[in-house]
Amino acid sequence: MTIRLTEITGHEVQSGRGDPLDALIAFYKAFNARDLEGLAANWEQGDALSMDNPMGGIRRGWRSISEGYLKLFGGPAIVQVTFHDFTSQGGDDWHLFVGREVGTCMTTDLKMDVRFRTTRWFTRRGGAWRQLHHHGSIEEPGMLAAYQTTILGTVLGEAA
Repeated sequence: MTIRLTEITGHEVQSGRGDPLDALIAFYKAFNARDLEGLAANWEQGDALSMDNPMGGIRRGWRSISEGYLKLFGGPAIVQVTFHDFTSQGGDDWHLFVGREVGTCMTTDLKMDVRFRTTRWFTRRGGAWRQLHHHGSIEEPGMLAAYQTTILGTVLGEAA
């Protein structure tokens, strides 16, 4: 029996085959648990990887990407997301997931809904699937400003 997942939270049972979907599930499991070691195991290492999102603009290399996660995980907000409405395509050594994330951003004072457009690109090296690139964006300007203010204390690009 083939099960087609329509959303990924990180709580799904992995196939155990080490396929790209297992890598995607592992990412969401680590992210939603605020597990930096799990994220490090999910991402390719070195300088070739990149991430572009509303939290920190373009980051290149694991060191810069991990600094972004540390800032998020060490800050006042807890962000939890579910990946859904996605497509999946790939080849022998690459796989691309394009979809949406929905979730919440919570602090002691507020709870806001968040919605991101999301792309995650995985490559296979040495038999293991690792994330090479992530792009996330918020389409709604008001939500983007509120999210950046909650996470960063300011809207990116505004003078402090």
